[in-house]
Amino acid sequence: METLEDCRVAIDAIDDEVLKLLNKRMEIVKRVGEIKKDSDSAIYRPEREKAIIQRLTQNSMDQQGLLNKNAIEAIFLEIFAVSRNLELPERIAYLGPEGSFTHQAAESRFGAMSDYLSLSSIHSVFKTLEAKRAKFGIVPIENSRDGVVGETLDLLAKSSVKIVAELYMPIHMSFVTKAKKISQITKIYSKDKGFGQCKEFLQEYNLVNVEQIPVESTAKAAILASKDPNAAALCSHIAAKLYRVPTMFDRIEDDIGSLTRFIILSDFKNAKSQDDKTSILVRLKDSVKAGSLVHFLQDFNEQNINLSKIESRPSKNKGGFDYWFFIDFYGHIDDEKFQKVLQKHKGEVTWLGSYVKGEEIEV
Repeated sequence: METLEDCRVAIDAIDDEVLKLLNKRMEIVKRVGEIKKDSDSAIYRPEREKAIIQRLTQNSMDQQGLLNKNAIEAIFLEIFAVSRNLELPERIAYLGPEGSFTHQAAESRFGAMSDYLSLSSIHSVFKTLEAKRAKFGIVPIENSRDGVVGETLDLLAKSSVKIVAELYMPIHMSFVTKAKKISQITKIYSKDKGFGQCKEFLQEYNLVNVEQIPVESTAKAAILASKDPNAAALCSHIAAKLYRVPTMFDRIEDDIGSLTRFIILSDFKNAKSQDDKTSILVRLKDSVKAGSLVHFLQDFNEQNINLSKIESRPSKNKGGFDYWFFIDFYGHIDDEKFQKVLQKHKGEVTWLGSYVKGEEIEV
């Protein structure tokens, strides 16, 4: 291929072949959906999707291809999302509003084609799932800077829905505006917390004296900036995209390493994979007795089960300072070694979900 036109002709021919293969894939996917519907099986299988991406990544490495894991994941997560909608269209509830970081996390796993339901509170997401008004729900559970989301833990303790997947997403803020130059900006919108997260950026670019207007969400900030050519917003990438506000600067937050862990909730049990994590709630019968937690954890140690997190929460029972414990460990609830622990603590452990261990995604 010697000319640009030669390259374009070759790319067009490959695109036609890719489309033909994708349509062939979707025909099989449609049949998979029929089989799953007959057997009442779950459409979303994170362990299967992870295995596919790992296999394709290895194939690309063996072929010395240009696509790395991140590129393959970006392409195939969207293919998976389209496939799920062909199998059986599902509604996904998330902590809103549109353009929030939770919305961004949802789209990263369920794609742009899915039917999304924006809700005003974490409690509303749980309630919607319990009432079967949505198949999946996405809520934050912890942040690397601010710690756990207490409301999510408290609702998990009393809900029938389970954790079916987790994902870790870096929280990046963008400076978006329709203005051509910074000097034209007369006001900046964001959530009050957003201004604090981007304090160094505002100082470096001499924006500290520009009027800062707090609003209820970064999505609202993007909406307001979209209507005023002399306004800017500190918001998420997806909010800027959704409301068509050009991004002048990206990744402007002070703490570049901030991560939020999101969980995907539903009503089914995942099959075992080779890289699982399990969440449980522990209500010890003698929680106020000295050493009760130590003895419980010793049983995990004896079975060589690796814990990744332990968090205490007030039980909110009347009449004392009683605590429950949320524990994450590596493995599946059906693993024989965990079943041995479970037998010793009948009535004290509530299973919250077993799922493929999440990896950080870059968006």
